[in-house]
Amino acid sequence: MSDDLTYGSYLRIPELLSLQQCRSVDPDSGEPEHDETLFIVVHQVYELWFKQVLHELDALCGHLDGDAPSRGAHQLKRVLKILKTLVAQLDVLETMTPLEFASFRPFLENASGFQSVQFRELEILLGQFDVSHLDLLDTDADARDRLERRLRERTVWDAFVRFLARKGFAIPASVLNRDVKLSHQPSPEVQATLLGIYRSHPALLEICELLTDFDEGFMEWRYRHVMMVQRTIGTKRGTGDSDGAAYLRTTIMRPAFPDLWAIRASF
Repeated sequence: MSDDLTYGSYLRIPELLSLQQCRSVDPDSGEPEHDETLFIVVHQVYELWFKQVLHELDALCGHLDGDAPSRGAHQLKRVLKILKTLVAQLDVLETMTPLEFASFRPFLENASGFQSVQFRELEILLGQFDVSHLDLLDTDADARDRLERRLRERTVWDAFVRFLARKGFAIPASVLNRDVKLSHQPSPEVQATLLGIYRSHPALLEICELLTDFDEGFMEWRYRHVMMVQRTIGTKRGTGDSDGAAYLRTTIMRPAFPDLWAIRASF
């Protein structure tokens, strides 16, 4: 064991605290605009949480692939707590008024949250990625490679239904062999299987409910994010000339696991 290891060296605190590099300049003081630091910190923390969510969901898929769904339940419970934290961070960001954001927004130039590669990876894992968005990353070969690699892998829902099929539950071949680049579509056959699970398999019911909790929590974050953007820039276009709140509104109320929602009216 090294005697030189400290809290700061283990967590790389000096490097971490050096990453908040403001671009704005207050015309009166010559210093960065005050609120740009908050904007950078919140979004850097988001990226760290996205990294952890991806880490947990990859582990969940691994447990499902290994026919150990109960172990995957632990990952889902942890991610649910993270989602609550992601929503709470928006409360902090909303302390910034539209005027304060406008003070440094021009300095962001073409940078946009739309370009978050980790968030796009998360969309792929949930079967919600629009492959046309790959064209927006043509100048970033590493980012495009990461997303294309993700697009060749199974989603969380794919891992779950394949697990069910291995356990003898009726899952149609069209679902098991679907084009993984397309969004998940509801399946009456899968819904019939899920209804049977809810009535007769309490252990698997817990996984279904945790997946539903996650889906609801993710949609809640999307909604709060839309409202934060609308509150901050209104109907303006987003940075990087994205559609801003108009685009984000198209992403809310779009479940990742539609079959789990469709069965709610059948009990």
